Amino acid sequence: MGTFQITGGKKLKGNIIPQGAKNEALQVICAVLLTDEKVTISNIPDIRDVNKLIDLLADLGVSIQRQGPGSYSFKADDLNLDYMTSPEFKEKGGALRGSIMIVGPLLARFGKGFIPKPGGDKIGRRRLDTHFIGFQKLGAKFRYNQDESFYGVEGKKLKGADMLLDEASVTGTANIIMAAVLAEGTTTIYNAACEPYIQQLCKMLNSMGANIKGISSNLLTIEGVKELGGCEHRILPDMIEIGSWIGMAAMTGSEITIKDVCYDELGVIPTMFRKMGIKLERVGDDIHIPAQEHYEIENYIDGSILTIADAPWPGFTPDLLSIALVVATQARGSVLIHQKMFESRLFFVDKLIDMGAQIILCDPHRATVIGIDKQVPLKATTMTSPDIRAGISLLIAALSADGVSTIHNIEQIDRGYQNIDERLRAIGAEIVRLD
Repeated sequence: MGTFQITGGKKLKGNIIPQGAKNEALQVICAVLLTDEKVTISNIPDIRDVNKLIDLLADLGVSIQRQGPGSYSFKADDLNLDYMTSPEFKEKGGALRGSIMIVGPLLARFGKGFIPKPGGDKIGRRRLDTHFIGFQKLGAKFRYNQDESFYGVEGKKLKGADMLLDEASVTGTANIIMAAVLAEGTTTIYNAACEPYIQQLCKMLNSMGANIKGISSNLLTIEGVKELGGCEHRILPDMIEIGSWIGMAAMTGSEITIKDVCYDELGVIPTMFRKMGIKLERVGDDIHIPAQEHYEIENYIDGSILTIADAPWPGFTPDLLSIALVVATQARGSVLIHQKMFESRLFFVDKLIDMGAQIILCDPHRATVIGIDKQVPLKATTMTSPDIRAGISLLIAALSADGVSTIHNIEQIDRGYQNIDERLRAIGAEIVRLD
């Protein structure tokens, strides 16, 4: 289990370039299974979850060539489908939640797809019903081996259907889209997720020959086609990482410029941080955050405290709520953080409380943060990263704290953030990776 040792209280300064979007990468890499032609994808982040998925596809028989930093070509023209029933596949697929998204394309192209119960963050119940109900609507048969926690769907001739998703699941929407693009007839998906990741997937599939309409809305119409071809696709910068760097600049009182952010794809993220009193300005396609000693959270018009809650896109992404929470600990004013979509993502606040933050955990979904306006710096401590987003939040807290902090289980952070220690040292952070 790896460890970061962070000496806090240092001012940071400089430019930082966001990596490619992790969540988009997991989707579009799975989409290469829909064609036997070459697909080239660039701006792929070099992180654990994505690398595990690439390795899994290689084991499945996909020919993969590295074209340069962050760029790979994929050709799925000679797959070994028997690998999906092997013990090695059950072990590797079960270690990665993103592996669930190979099922849709395999089902669409080969009439079957199998996957062990996927792993990932320990952030509460994350059911897969949306995926498999969607496949069944398209005509696939579902089976589940409870003893081995192994899922399977089979269906030789998928047919388009109208469906209302029971939740606007991002991965569920992606999986169903990839199954539907080769189905016979028209598929209509109501309550579809419409995050930029989904929009990017749809644009990529259309460039491969798919016929998807309604991109960026919650209603998708997909006319099935007989086959898809190759394409070239570039992944967006990671908006979660961009939000993390905004929060880090505010907590440490640092002047930072985040380069090439694709600002128009960030939705309400800049607005939400401005509501927390953080000054940020758009400069071309960059975000500049000036050094500021204090930032004050807005109240509502009637004087009541601000609530920051997650919601499906275009609402505020749940992946940034933990960043908003830690940033609020050093603000002037108070805020209610309401995590609606997962029930365990706020349980890392005990470590922030140990560091001197004033937080009331109301229940598994809500926490009230009373900002201490940087009057007293957080105290260094030893902590363990429970998941990717809590891990980066604890790291940001450690960068602002007085003294030397230790964070264990940094493999969780590495799952979502590429070479984070090297990139932070480049702008002045004192962070050391220990084996």
